[in-house]
Amino acid sequence: SCDLMIPVYTMQYKICVKRKLTQILFTSVIMKKKYKELTMRLLVVEDEQSLREDITKKLQHSGYEVDACGDGETASEYLAVEYYDLVLLDLNLPKIDGMTLLRNFRKENQETPVLILSARSEINDKVEGLDSGANDYLSKPFHLAELEARIRSLTRRQFIQRDVCLQCGKITYDTKSRIATVDGVAINLTRKETGVLEYLMLHQGRPVSQEELIEHVWDSSVDSFSNSIRVHISALRKKLRAVLGYDPIRNRIGEGYEIEGESK
Repeated sequence: SCDLMIPVYTMQYKICVKRKLTQILFTSVIMKKKYKELTMRLLVVEDEQSLREDITKKLQHSGYEVDACGDGETASEYLAVEYYDLVLLDLNLPKIDGMTLLRNFRKENQETPVLILSARSEINDKVEGLDSGANDYLSKPFHLAELEARIRSLTRRQFIQRDVCLQCGKITYDTKSRIATVDGVAINLTRKETGVLEYLMLHQGRPVSQEELIEHVWDSSVDSFSNSIRVHISALRKKLRAVLGYDPIRNRIGEGYEIEGESK
């Protein structure tokens, strides 16, 4: 036979382990809280199950937090207890139809963007939806890439409305007046340069690709190989360098452009 060695833990060791576990648990809770604060929360209201699941999976894969349901009554319950950054709403819903749900929601909430997804493509239906409080209207069938682009556009507008002044180091950008200043002195920028600066400041902390700038600052007729984008960014960098003494825009090879608050 062999004797089993049973470890004996001192009280000091047990206290040390307990402290470490508490620290790990506390860090986990904080990280989850920060993640929830930074993650956009969307509600998908679509009665067609396969489409609802496809949209939900795509948006979750893109980093959104998504709730989904297939009827107006359940959607109404969700909206009563949860805050959402955007609602994707089908019109042909069981129990409570989409248009009624929208009108009821707008009586309580004027801020949250609503994007209608509907097979009703007649102009009268679109006008009614927009007049009832929708912010945008996407007719079925649609590509999921276009849906994501509409979502980015709507949530970006919402962010601008909430945060009137954006700050990056010494640069301040007023989203209402569309004026950028450094130490209170206005920078003379063209419309495109202003659009690029605004978008980079809205997405501080990550690189922004040329394709993304095309989608949000340029129109769809410009392709990613166009020299127009590089010309405007070059001009913007030159103007910022003149007032700051350094270039705050970094070119991340293979990723895009990122704005930083301090010289490195």
